[in-house]
This record gives sequence, C-alpha cells and structure tokens, in this order.
Amino acid sequence: MVAEPRRGELPGNGRGRSIQHERSRGESSPCHDASVSQTRRNLIGVAIVVISACLLAAIAYVAVSANTRTDAWSYSRLLDQALQGRVKAFVIDGDVGTATAPDGHQYTVQLPANSSALAATLSGDGVDVSFSDPQGSTTLQRLLPYLIALPLMGVLLFLVIRHFHRQNNQPLTFTRSQAKLIVAGSPHVTFVDVAGADEAKQELAEIVEFLKDPARFAELGARIPKGVLLAGPPGTGKTLLSKAVAGEAGVPFFSASGSAFVELFVGVGAGRVRDLFDQAKKNSPCIVFVDEIDAVGRRRRVGFGGAHDEREQTLNQLLVEMDGFGTNTHVIVIAATNRPDVLDPALLRPGRFDRHVNLDLPDVRSRREILEVHARNKPLEAVVDLDVLARQTVGFSGADLANLINEAAIMAARASRKVIGMEELEEAIARIVAGPERKSRRISDKEREIIAYHEVGHALVMKALPLCDPVHKVSIVSRGMALGWTLTLPGNDRYLTSKEELKQQIAGIMGGRAAEEIVFGDVTSGAENDIQRATQMARRMVMRWGMGERVGIVLIGHSDEVDIPGSRTCSDEMSARIDQEVGAIVERAYRLALSVLSDSRESLDSIAEHLLEAETIRSEEFDALVSEANSAASERPAAG
Repeated sequence: MVAEPRRGELPGNGRGRSIQHERSRGESSPCHDASVSQTRRNLIGVAIVVISACLLAAIAYVAVSANTRTDAWSYSRLLDQALQGRVKAFVIDGDVGTATAPDGHQYTVQLPANSSALAATLSGDGVDVSFSDPQGSTTLQRLLPYLIALPLMGVLLFLVIRHFHRQNNQPLTFTRSQAKLIVAGSPHVTFVDVAGADEAKQELAEIVEFLKDPARFAELGARIPKGVLLAGPPGTGKTLLSKAVAGEAGVPFFSASGSAFVELFVGVGAGRVRDLFDQAKKNSPCIVFVDEIDAVGRRRRVGFGGAHDEREQTLNQLLVEMDGFGTNTHVIVIAATNRPDVLDPALLRPGRFDRHVNLDLPDVRSRREILEVHARNKPLEAVVDLDVLARQTVGFSGADLANLINEAAIMAARASRKVIGMEELEEAIARIVAGPERKSRRISDKEREIIAYHEVGHALVMKALPLCDPVHKVSIVSRGMALGWTLTLPGNDRYLTSKEELKQQIAGIMGGRAAEEIVFGDVTSGAENDIQRATQMARRMVMRWGMGERVGIVLIGHSDEVDIPGSRTCSDEMSARIDQEVGAIVERAYRLALSVLSDSRESLDSIAEHLLEAETIRSEEFDALVSEANSAASERPAAG
C-alpha cells in the first residue's frame, strides 16, 4: 500500500496556504434563563401526564362500576322467587336490596320505605337476610370517583392555561431557533488567535469595522456586505475565523447548523429561520453564523420532492430574511460550507452573500505557524524541529496538525515521558496517514515475505522514476487496514501536476503488484487498494484533465459529481472509449514498473531481505541500501 500524504488528494498536491487555528479557545455556557424555562416546561409536562393518568383511572373505575351492576327484579317477583326457594340470601341496603340466587347470580330490588315486614317474610321462606352499612357510606362510595376526578381536572385546566399564558402568544417551541448565543464579553477569539489566513482576515476586516462603527459607513451611504460565505476543505478553520470576526467586533454571536433548520414537519424549518433572525435583530449589531449551509441551501428542484419539500421551503424563508434586512439592522450572516458548488444561485447573488472567502489547505509556512501555535505550552525536546515537521505534513489541514500534536502528547504520556520527542511526532504523522500500528495481527512467514517484496517494489519504482515523490518510510508493520505501507512525501508544495508526472505516479502505485509477479510468478489480492487508486487517477486524467489520447480534450461529467445509479453523462460509445483509455494508461504504467524492477532485481532482493529483519526502513537508510546494491551490481561484472 502506498500511503498518501492526505486522503482524497493526489500525492504531493498540497493546496493553498490559508489556515486558521485557535491559540486560546473560549467556550460559552448556555443561558440560564433558557435552562430554567426548559426545566419548568419539563415539570409542567410531567404534571400533566400524571394528572391525565389519574383522570383515566377514575373514569375507568366509574365505567367498571357501571358495568358490574346486577340485573333488576320487581318487588313481587322477589316474593315469588323466595317462596319457590330460589333466593339464597338477601341484603337490605336502605331502599335497595340485593338478592342472591343459588347459582350465585345477583339481582337488585327496589324496596318500600319500611322493609322490616319484608325481612320477616323472607326469613320465613328460608332466606338469609342481612342489612348493609348506613346509606351515607354508599353515597360516599358512589361519589368518591367524582371527588377525585373533579379536582384533578381543575388542576389540569389550571396548568394548561398557565402554560399558554406564559407563552404570551409566541410560536410553538419546535419552531423556535436552536441557535446558540455567545454574548459579547464572554471568552472569545480574535484575529490574534488565528494563525495564517492573512488574505481572509483582510477580507473580513471591513466587516469588523462596520460592526464597530456603523455610523461612519452610513454617513457616506456605503452598504456593508450582508453575507459572507466561507468555503474550503474540512479542517481549514472556517468556524474559528467567524468567531474571530465576532470577537474582534465585540458583538453577540449566534451559531447554528444548517441541518438544524430541516425537520420532518413542513414549516418547522421556515419558522426556525424566522425566529433566528428575529432574535438577531433584537441583539443587533450581531453576527449570525450558519455552519454547513449546504444542508439547507442546495439548489432547488434538483432532487426528488418537487418545489414543496421542507428543505426548499426553509431555503425560501432564508432567502427572504437575508434580502429583507434594512440598512440599519446591523446583522451580518456568515456561512461555512465544504461544497459551494451545490448552493442555490439565488443564495450566492449580491445582496445576500456578497463576499466569498476561500480557505485552502496551508502551505509550509502556514503549517509551521500552526504547529507553533499548538505546540505552545507543551514540553518539546530540544531536537524537535517544527520546520521538518512542516515539510513532512504536506496536504495536512489545520485540524490534522492539531491532531498531530495531540497524538504525540498522548503517546509520550503513555510511555511515561516528561517531554514530547521527534519520535512521537513522526509516529503521530504515520498514525494520521495510515492508521495505528497493529502488531498483534498474526501473519505467516510466507505472507510477510510477499508484503516485504510488495512494499520494496513500490519504493524502488518511485526511487527510479524522477517525477515521483521521494520515499520517506517503508514498513511491513500493519497499520489500519493495510498489511504494509510505503510513505512518500513531496519536497515542496505543488499546485500543478503534469501528465508525465501522473503516469510515473501510477507506475509507482503499481510497483507492488509488479514485484509480486517478478519474484513469485503470481499475484495476490494485496494490490486491491493500489489498483483502485491507479484506476481513479487514470480516469481523472481522461475525464477531467483532457489527457486521454483517444477521448480528447473534453470534460466528461462534473468535477464533484456523485455516482447515481442509472445516471448517464456520455454515450455508450464514449464510455467504452473511456474504459479502453483508462485501461491502457494503467497497463502502460504497470509495464514500466515491471521494466524498472527487472533491471533492479538484486536491489529488490537485498532490500526486501533487510526489511524482513528491520520491519521499517526510513528514507536515509533506504537511499543507502539502494546505493550499496547498485555499487555491488556495477562491481560484479568487472570482477568477473
């Protein structure tokens, strides 16, 4: 496996030099009023649930009591049944009696005012006659469910009325904005805390000046941009830069995510957008920051759902709110995205997002500054050279560099060391690029030999071809999903890649499979990732960069196109030509790798044997082994 400097980028293609990093981060606690209000609402909800359960229990009790009532007899029928011996017992309860038949069935009988004569008559007929408790007990028993239910209903009604009264005609809670408010004066970030990004800070300096002194602009009739779009790869500090703008201006800062506006229920997202801008206007001058705005700001009528889906309604409301600002509202919207190409054109037009600020991956100078920021207050060995680390981390984003320092500190603490050394820092680079070591993975001796030849094949082809990146490290220690890996690092930042350079890079990628075929006469499945990367690179050459001989100088598809089943961007004939061209490029590169390794067979054997013993070879040692093998090969014919 050939480890890339940064996943998702072509080897050696570091891009840009703008990065932002925080020297001292400040977090703001949630507002106490919101917490208390939420707690009160939760308690009211619990009370409503409990009271409702009690009411349901009382209603169920009354219903069960009604359903358990016995059948009725007339007074004359009671006397007739008693005379025939069909009444076993009789209970007198005021003016109501209950007769029990021999089979256990009960019947109610309405009695006259004086029931003493009835008792004597029934007793003479052999009926067991008894008297119940006073009438007041029965009345209380009948009224008890109502005595419980009525107060509970009153309390429930009171809580509901009080709850809606406190709402004071505000929208329902699920349509309220979920944005977090960071008030001015709390721990904040300023431009001093941002490393690099000089051009981005200059673009945003006018925003800061407007928020600090809006009257100066209003006197001249100037209109400050209403929106600023920060676009760039993940980890380049878009959120940090927006915090720095708010910190420099000393104004409240509303932070929200684009996905927080999109819900299942239609109209909820639009309601949250309205509520967010209402709060922002009440706290103006302020900044509204929307992270990952592409979640809600994608082009309309592109996906399924037509023009009436929830996301589209939310986007429409956002467009209205941004274009509906007055010149004196002093509310500025800053949005961040990794995909500016998918945003709706109406969102990007002047009057909404007037200014676009592009943030790219840092160059070597910016990486040096970022490493210095994150290494502050951390004990480093005297031999640690941040310049060397900056050159070894081409293609790393600011987040990657922060993670690099943190991983090195964790490894030093795990080893009970008091300082962070260069060994931990270089190991952290390898962890970020290829993953953690997996020394516990058991590999047979035969497979270790195949892996060693595979990785040395990569390294020798890249060493022999002048346009390939220099080999930094070769290892057969498993990392992540890779059984072995070869790390190449470009000598400097590059922004353009030539056709011949791409061909040689593909040859280097295919060097591992070529070594397996030369040495063992067979190939394994270990080159799956290599074949995938080589094919992707060749396909880009043909479809995007116009480097195909048979296809021509055309762009097929879109640069950020997502593969959709059934989608077609070209004809069947063109698709067949593309496949043939891609296959030819990879095949020619593979033949080149076979030629290079066939001429360096002795170097391949000797270095692979050394790698099996050492498991890891660094660049200096690798160069020495190659020189030694070449010298031995050149002296052998002379000696013969």
